[in-house]
Amino acid sequence: MVTSSATTGDVAEPEDIPNGPGDPAPAPGPAPAGWRDIRPELSAEPYVFATGEPPPGVPPFAVIREDEGVTLVLARADADRAGLAYDYVAARITLRVGSALTDVGLTALFSRTLADAGISCNVIAGLAHDHLFVGWDQGARALALLCEL
Repeated sequence: MVTSSATTGDVAEPEDIPNGPGDPAPAPGPAPAGWRDIRPELSAEPYVFATGEPPPGVPPFAVIREDEGVTLVLARADADRAGLAYDYVAARITLRVGSALTDVGLTALFSRTLADAGISCNVIAGLAHDHLFVGWDQGARALALLCEL
């Protein structure tokens, strides 16, 4: 069996992946009722996406390692102090609702709401909360839409 590894470049074959071809996927559970109160919270500071390893003393919000390189998500002030280049300035909205990584439907709920309003959304899921990144100028509007859910 071939395993997937970002460091070695090996790729798993579809038949080797749990719930791949031939394996029935487990039935999704019902959506928790608490999702009607997702408690979105808008951060006061702007965030940016930059490339490269985190410089010493710069605390990134997230580090994403892809085959193509490293993406940093960090406060714009920290990126500016470190001299990191960026193009996209985002508002960060944290959903304070309790959810599990295996829950089905939460991402669809908020992404459909934002997409219907023409707002692009990038999501980072943590063990405790989901974090949404929308264009800085769309933060307040996105927050208002999410509060209506």
